[in-house]
Amino acid sequence: MFIAAAVAGFFASAGLIIAIGSQNAFVLRQGLLQRHIGLVVCTCALGDILLIVSGTAGVGALVREWPALLQALRIGGAAFLAIYGLMAARRAWKGGEALAPGSAGEKSWRRVLLACLAFTFLNPHVYLDTMVLLGSLSTQYPGASRWAFAGGACLASVTWFSALGYGSRLLVPVFRSASAWRLLDGFVAVFMISLSLALLMRPL
Repeated sequence: MFIAAAVAGFFASAGLIIAIGSQNAFVLRQGLLQRHIGLVVCTCALGDILLIVSGTAGVGALVREWPALLQALRIGGAAFLAIYGLMAARRAWKGGEALAPGSAGEKSWRRVLLACLAFTFLNPHVYLDTMVLLGSLSTQYPGASRWAFAGGACLASVTWFSALGYGSRLLVPVFRSASAWRLLDGFVAVFMISLSLALLMRPL
């Protein structure tokens, strides 16, 4: 029963996390730049673990009772994504800022950490996915099996962010081209701004 619950938690969490999102795009870009990858991976994974454990413990019910908080996060998250998207558009337009991964100087780890925390906790959907949805699914398992489900869900997060952050270095040769970086930043710009508009236009 424990193994079955853990496997179910792993795949349920993986299905939610692996879908492309602003956080994944940020982790991918940091991995390609080879800047503070460990910090980014740990922050994203620990953020997920905190929310999954909270949801399993029943905190997800409180999230459902505070719609105003989710709406505030929706507005704040939309503003953050719009700003980040415009910054990516500027990089794509100018070009030449990151011709070779890891060669453009070290961006402050504090700035990277703050951006990572924003991508993690300003997204209202992360609370609905981890605390509400996974928390609700965990109640299908009795007793300690509920925490086995949560453990599997947490493992999926650690596995995914580690693979994305450290595995992206396999694409580094492709991104030694300036045009490849401009294409990536162009995609990130369109994607982030689209997500920002979606957050503003779609009620939670």
